[in-house]
Amino acid sequence: MAYYYLVSQLPNISPSEGKSALPMNTEQFREVASRFISEEEKAVLEGLSLVPPMELTSTGSAFLDVWYEKERNLRCALAQIRAQKLKKDSVPLPPGCTADIISAARTAVGMDSPLSAEQFLYEYRLRLLDDLRPLDAFSIDAVYAYGLRLMLIERMRKFEVENGKTSYHKIYDTILDGDK
Repeated sequence: MAYYYLVSQLPNISPSEGKSALPMNTEQFREVASRFISEEEKAVLEGLSLVPPMELTSTGSAFLDVWYEKERNLRCALAQIRAQKLKKDSVPLPPGCTADIISAARTAVGMDSPLSAEQFLYEYRLRLLDDLRPLDAFSIDAVYAYGLRLMLIERMRKFEVENGKTSYHKIYDTILDGDK
């Protein structure tokens, strides 16, 4: 089924527009999209998340399954590299973890600033999303890709330097106190 009417209603969102207001937020996107999709697709749309489930389960969308697998692998690579940096035990990487994912995780972990690392990972994820984007711009997978892109941009716009530093130091101190 093609989603010409739905996709043509979705405003253009650009990650390069700085901190200006987005023309639509995730909640509004879900509300608009839910008018044009099936009940099954609504369930998938409601479950759309930047944090993939840790267990491999099919969403019913080949695009989302690949996106979640790559995101899961990135998170596992980040966890392993951070654990190695702290000389802690870590779990082995999943078999689908590719060299580019490991390289991206190493680059992010090696950055001095957590904000720079988040910016780097944000750009990596946007490039990955562009690479995985379905060829059919009017498919349900294109609708899901739009939702993920919107969520990524919304998340990145929430980052504030001072709030981030305060939160980072609070978490860091909690970790150091936990080792005692």
